[in-house]
Order: sequence, then C-alpha cells, then structure tokens
Amino acid sequence: MRILFYGTPEFSLPTLEALLTHHQIGAVVTQPDKPAGRGRHLQAPPVKERALAAGIPVLQPPRLRDPGWPERLAEVDADVAVVVAFGQILPKAVLDVPRRGSINVHASILPRYRGAAPIAWAIIRGETETGITTFQMDPGMDTGDVLLSESTPIGAGETAGDLAVRLSAIGAQLMIRTLEQLDSLEPRPQDHAQATLAPRLKKEDGWLHLAEPACELVNRVRGCNPWPGAALMTPAGRLLIWRATEVPHPSDAAPGTLVERPSPLPSPQGGEGAIEGQSDGRENPLPRRERGQGEGALCIATGEGLLLPRLVQPENRKAMAWEDFLRGARLPPGARVTDIAA
Repeated sequence: MRILFYGTPEFSLPTLEALLTHHQIGAVVTQPDKPAGRGRHLQAPPVKERALAAGIPVLQPPRLRDPGWPERLAEVDADVAVVVAFGQILPKAVLDVPRRGSINVHASILPRYRGAAPIAWAIIRGETETGITTFQMDPGMDTGDVLLSESTPIGAGETAGDLAVRLSAIGAQLMIRTLEQLDSLEPRPQDHAQATLAPRLKKEDGWLHLAEPACELVNRVRGCNPWPGAALMTPAGRLLIWRATEVPHPSDAAPGTLVERPSPLPSPQGGEGAIEGQSDGRENPLPRRERGQGEGALCIATGEGLLLPRLVQPENRKAMAWEDFLRGARLPPGARVTDIAA
C-alpha cells in the first residue's frame, strides 16, 4: 500500500520502520522543529530525521486545520494514512484524504484511556494491564471503530518511559497486521459508556500528595517518569523522585516525616528477603548489603506505609541516589518534606 504517515516522537519510529519494510511511504507529516537545549536551537523531531535519512518527503504543518492542507496532502495519492503520536487533532477533511481513510495506533485498550497520555495515566491509576489498539479515525478524540487490539501486562516497577518502549514495538507489529487484514477486518464500535480519559500531563500532575498511601505515590513516580517527574519540597529545595518503592510498614509519624526503616516484616513464607535483583513497586526487604536501602534507611511517612526513594534529583543538579542526597542535605530522622503546594 501507499502510506501517508503522521508521527513525531520516538514512540512513532518502530511503526515507521515497519512500514518502510512492508509498504511504500509517499510522505511523512510531522510537527515543526522546536527550540531545545540550553542554546534553544531548533531541533527536528525524531520522525523527521528518520524520514529524511530514508529519502521520504517531509511536511511540517503548524496547523492542519489551516486552509490548503487537504489539497496538498491529496497530492501524495495515498491509499491509507497511518497516525502514531502525531501531536495534532486531524480534521475530517484531512482524515478523509486517503482512499481508505486514516488508522491510528493508540497506546491503550480503547475505550479506556482516550487522550494524549494513556501510558502515564494507566500507571498512575494503578493498572496492571494495558495494550495497543488500532482504530479507524473519526473527528472525535480516539472514538473511532476498533480494528485490532493487543494486551500486555504492566510490570510492577515499570515506568511510563519503560512501558512506552515496549508498546511502541507492539504497536508497530499490530499496525502491520492491521494493514495485512484490512480487507477482512470488521470494525467494532467502541462502548462509549466505558470510556476513560488520559489528558496531556501537566507539571502539577507530578506533585506528590504525601497524605496518600505509599503505593499510590509509587505509581505516580512511575507514571511521571520521564516527564514531568514526581516532585516534593525539602528543606534543601524542590526534589524530583525518579525511582521509589513502597515499604509496607505502619507508621504513626505525620506524612512527610523522615523515619528510619524498621526491621523487615516476615514474609508469608516465613522468610525476610526478596529475591536479589527483584525490581518491584511494592517492596520486599532488600539484601542488607545494598547501600542505604536496608534496615535503618530513611523513608518518608505517608498516609499509609512508607515511601523509600531510590533515585532523586535536586534542583539544578544531576540525578543521584537518595542516600547521597540525604547526606548532602544533612536531613536527619524527624526532618520533614512537604507537598509542593503546602
């Protein structure tokens, strides 16, 4: 088939690569170059760089709703459009340009998590399973008829960034299957009553509310990695938490108080330790030889259980181990950290 491809970030690249192998791409549509880095130099989107390297024409409309774009896109003479994390809403006049319409790769099992950030919100809300859906696009936000879907479990310690890498690969293969079966697939209308939303993340979505249970805070840390980061305030300034685990011990301390990690609770099997190297959002006791994470390590009291940060980043500094931050900030047991808005 002759494809008109829409995509912008790295998440789009596996599907673009798969289409380069199996189909003909007439043109790539991506977002305009944007300033980046300290020098604020213009930086091309990853999809643009790959398309140019493959010799594919690239279009970068500031707004596809502007007059003239449907006619310009029609010149590509595409059989179908494939849309993967493009970053703009496509109006009906644009969706209808290809002979067989436009198909989207969406990173959830629709109708759940419609919107710009389905991966992050699935993790933040504690889901244990997600997936990829391909669907025939209509003018609504992820409301079109479903073509194919594929589910996958969410790892207990998996971040939004980790999961995006896996889902992008699943999405690429699912799109190839969708195009192969397009003549025989029966589009399935979504049950709109079951829909949930996944709006674009804001920085405030990463603010930790320490009165919440530690397990929910860990989910927010995971869902806000790599952006916007989970944040709280310390006596030394704002702190981003990139990795953290729950220590399921009760505490009478007020949320935000630094408390020493108690002795490990016995496991249901009668032992104490986790499997060495196990990465889990709900923490089992770690081997005592792991520096700064075993008995006596400083944790943050929450509304339920303790939060044990692992990788943190103070303002204007590089990421570091939690114990190194505590040492430099000279925060003892009993010190307090707070919500950003407090």
